[in-house]
Amino acid sequence: MGKKRDPQSLCCTDCSIYNCRTRSGQFPGFCLTTNDQDGHPVSEDIEAVKQHLRGDDQDAVVARASAQVEGLFYGKMTRVEEIIEFANRIGAKKIGIATCAGLIEEAKIFANILAAKGLEYYSVICKVGSVDKTEIGILEEHKVRPGSHEAMCNPVLQARILNYHQTDLNVIVGLCVGHDSLFIKYSDALVTTLVTKDRMTGHNPVAALYTAHSYYKRLLQEKK
Repeated sequence: MGKKRDPQSLCCTDCSIYNCRTRSGQFPGFCLTTNDQDGHPVSEDIEAVKQHLRGDDQDAVVARASAQVEGLFYGKMTRVEEIIEFANRIGAKKIGIATCAGLIEEAKIFANILAAKGLEYYSVICKVGSVDKTEIGILEEHKVRPGSHEAMCNPVLQARILNYHQTDLNVIVGLCVGHDSLFIKYSDALVTTLVTKDRMTGHNPVAALYTAHSYYKRLLQEKK
């Protein structure tokens, strides 16, 4: 069992009511929907967000398009199809693909699907630039294959190249943990994810959560 949490630190993963979804019950005492956050009146934040998303700027268009895709195609479309539907609804014509080298074949299939649906695409592999890891201070022994040229993943350059090509929506295909963070940070266009990298589970990271009480029970072992 984990340590008892401070009541002031309780948040959504401590909840079992989820009244925010349907308003069919009552909000718990610590609910983030009803409690002010660090002195900030949450009711003001809620109203400000509503007003912002009623407008016509990109955020509002994206919020409505996302809700429409969810509502109209819930359980009917794959994520590939949802991305295409979303792109169409926000007026995205040119799709950037930021792909891991290990999933380049999957990225090629995705590119072909985009083309078949009338969307333009431009793709950039993670090893673009072919910069050896040692050139940014990585020790030789920290390479996967020490002693060989081992190109670093270059998400910043991936983002820059897609920025040069003025993509309307960028899609991540299996970038590593952290590399995806840098790509998102430097991308001018909106970013969504098609594939989340997890080499141990065949790129299905939620499998570790489903098996956290069995095969991956080490995940719940407390840090000493």
